[in-house]
Amino acid sequence: MTPAPYRTRVAEDLADREACFSVRKEVFVVEQGVPEEIEYDDLDAVALHVLAVRDDGTPLGTGRLLHGEAAAGRTGGDAAVGSLGRLAVTAAARGLGVGVALVRALEDAARARGLTAVDLHAQTHALGFYERLGYAAYGPEFPDAGIAHRAMRRAL
Repeated sequence: MTPAPYRTRVAEDLADREACFSVRKEVFVVEQGVPEEIEYDDLDAVALHVLAVRDDGTPLGTGRLLHGEAAAGRTGGDAAVGSLGRLAVTAAARGLGVGVALVRALEDAARARGLTAVDLHAQTHALGFYERLGYAAYGPEFPDAGIAHRAMRRAL
């Protein structure tokens, strides 16, 4: 059976945001055991969120982009660098290219805001995924929510 087509879009309204948060809860809180109180933060209010949905409206994945002051603490204070994060794809949608589509949509949003690079904190098991998309790891491994991560960057 061929999977239903999907598309990515910027989360424009409350329903889209709730769909993004629902995917994050399913992936990070339920699957990975991240405490709910640290999964959501004040940066969600200022971040640009993207959403991948099937043509029938079923949410498949999400990610967010921080830029400007909101990204400064994650990018070494460089205003030209955005911070990609909270990338999550539902278990049912893995292997369909949703993660790649979300990263590219976030990069397009970063370019549209005049950013020249994007940083992210990748779970170490996902380093190969991001490397295939042109990201390079830097710095030591560090824990975030009890999960090993590495910082990565891609020039746009």
